[in-house]
Amino acid sequence: MKVSILSHDLSGSGAARWAASRPFLLYQALQQLGYEVEILGFNFGDRPPNPAVRDRFPLTLIPGQPLPQFWQSAHRLRRAISGDIVYALRPYLTTLGLALWHRWRTRTPVVLDVDDWVLGWCGGDDLRYPTSLKQVARDILKPNGALRHLDHPLYLRWAEKLVPRADAVTIHSQFLQDRFGGAYVPNGKDVDLFDPARCDRTASRDRYGLSDYRVLMFPGAPRPYKGIEDVLLALDQLDQPDLRLVIVGGSPYDDYDRHLHHRWARWLIQLPIQPAHIMPDLVAAADIIVVPQRDTPITRAQFPLKLTDGMAMAKPIIASRVGDIPTLLGDTGFLVEPESPAAIAAQIQWIFTHYDRALTLGQQARNRCIAQYSFAAMAARLAEVLTPLTPNR
Repeated sequence: MKVSILSHDLSGSGAARWAASRPFLLYQALQQLGYEVEILGFNFGDRPPNPAVRDRFPLTLIPGQPLPQFWQSAHRLRRAISGDIVYALRPYLTTLGLALWHRWRTRTPVVLDVDDWVLGWCGGDDLRYPTSLKQVARDILKPNGALRHLDHPLYLRWAEKLVPRADAVTIHSQFLQDRFGGAYVPNGKDVDLFDPARCDRTASRDRYGLSDYRVLMFPGAPRPYKGIEDVLLALDQLDQPDLRLVIVGGSPYDDYDRHLHHRWARWLIQLPIQPAHIMPDLVAAADIIVVPQRDTPITRAQFPLKLTDGMAMAKPIIASRVGDIPTLLGDTGFLVEPESPAAIAAQIQWIFTHYDRALTLGQQARNRCIAQYSFAAMAARLAEVLTPLTPNR
């Protein structure tokens, strides 16, 4: 049996910018079930896939083009699909729409995976488009008109209306299940790779120049909704010179990093983005993992992968009560209300004062991650979805 995963954008600025995005997690879980898997998609960006992605996964890339030239690209991609099941990622016309077209031609079952509320980035249910016929005409007729691009919010809204036509839907958060229905399939973590027993914490701290500090770590790129500023405000309140917040990678979208460094350079250490196989060694250097999400429709829809980084590595975790985070952590971490620097400061103080007890919770977090958020757990959920679609194929 073979599964064809369709991604909207496999460029280096899209899904293929790093190996831990949803298409590649699904790929690994499907392989555990014994499926052959291919990953197909368009390249709408100006950057090739990250070499760490390109060299590890079987990618079929078709150059993405604006309308009307897009139809040529769509025909090429549809003809390249060879799976017994098509797994479309996110409700785009370029994924779900294409998969349904392929089903009409071949009767191949279609599964839709929704790992983010894409329309939520564009106004969500408050989106108002078009505001006039003149706007529509301009957006269609201009050489680079907005409606020539397939990620326009209008097309996203159309694509969401196609969700009930999929043969099955998978999601990874309660917010998305409430909106789209479907079966819960969490993001899997490679708990054999992310295993603290395989890492030397002291050597890791030396390697990254962190030996002199008590380290809070956010092992990802900063964005305003991720609440990094709340941690930095907490460090201002504590005013303890050996504390540092380590950020791994930088924002690929704007100059938000510069804003953080301008105000809080005293507390910040920013390390370059790392390949997936290096991340466990990096996380091993942390004393505390922080996932201080702010409460927005975007964050309520998300499954924060950095949370399971910390859980798998048995680290004490401070996270905010947003979306599914309380359910994911259970009673194995330290929860605070969103946008509460004082509460974060109090938890930091408590953890370092009672660090042995905090490490016990960290080990419980690892056990929970193995049981519920490993690739094996992800594969088991996928089997429940896919088996009914492939009884006699």
